[in-house]
Amino acid sequence: MTTEALEPLVTTDDVAVIDAADDLALGFVDDAVATASPRRGLFASVRSTWPGRIAIGVLVLIALLAIIGPFITPYDPNFQNTQRVLAGPSLQHLLGTDYVGRDVLSRLLAGSTLSVVTSLEAVGIALVVGVIPGLLSVYLGRPFEWASLRLMDSLMALPLMIFAIAVAALLGNGLHQAMFAVGILIAPGFYRLTRAAALSFSGAQYVTAAELMGASSRWVITKHVWNKVLPVIVVTTANAMSVALLIVASLTFLGIGVVPPNPTWGGMLASDLGYLHQRPYGPLFPSLLVMITVGALNYIADSIRDAGTDAGRARLRRRTSQRSKPEATP
Repeated sequence: MTTEALEPLVTTDDVAVIDAADDLALGFVDDAVATASPRRGLFASVRSTWPGRIAIGVLVLIALLAIIGPFITPYDPNFQNTQRVLAGPSLQHLLGTDYVGRDVLSRLLAGSTLSVVTSLEAVGIALVVGVIPGLLSVYLGRPFEWASLRLMDSLMALPLMIFAIAVAALLGNGLHQAMFAVGILIAPGFYRLTRAAALSFSGAQYVTAAELMGASSRWVITKHVWNKVLPVIVVTTANAMSVALLIVASLTFLGIGVVPPNPTWGGMLASDLGYLHQRPYGPLFPSLLVMITVGALNYIADSIRDAGTDAGRARLRRRTSQRSKPEATP
């Protein structure tokens, strides 16, 4: 075959596409190197400050209480001692007893499991319903994008607490049913933030290079886009966890989703409010647990979000350089 016969097989446009792919591939390598360091320093920014370490310690302690709390209670959390009704703190009952003589410390420890697990359940449902469609809406074409956007807009229009109460009444007075409704209604937040983050990276040079080289949408999402949207998902998850914990406390405070006498933080708060004259400090213990947990989650979310900005990365580099400097010798 002569050279003249080969010329029609490779046109000028084909050469331009190949050159562009080569340039973009080189750009992908540079971008990957540039973004690796900030991503590694994402959680390091939380550990680099004392408040961050305290927040991590608080969450670890709450997680341990949720796992082993029911097994380390000094008394049966539902045992009623009618001779010790509304007793104050003592060596026998470190936090006192409630209006039917149940040990408050035992009920706090046992109630931590249901309060934390149901919050995780709601956030897990929101992650599945929100993150996956949010990523796919960028790559599966206009019909899926339009349908998912309209569905999320419809969910955002529903009042959260009223919808959760209605679902609990429809499916039965259980906290898991209510958390299913809560997870569905906080999913639009995950969807919109994930979609916005994926859209910002879908036109990046390394993504275009991968598509020109024949990469599938699944490969692009798992190899390139997922690593970039993960910080957004982590921040949203921490914020959503704090919101879910407050919702669980609110629902159980109203007596929705919990079957007495099972203890929950919100249920204990509601029962203590009826006996403020006898135990004015009663609501303090469950309220502190909720406030400390929500505050720790919000601080970690703010720290991770700040680490994604230029100013946050600069602060992290300064702290790292200061710790790495050798101490001056006299």
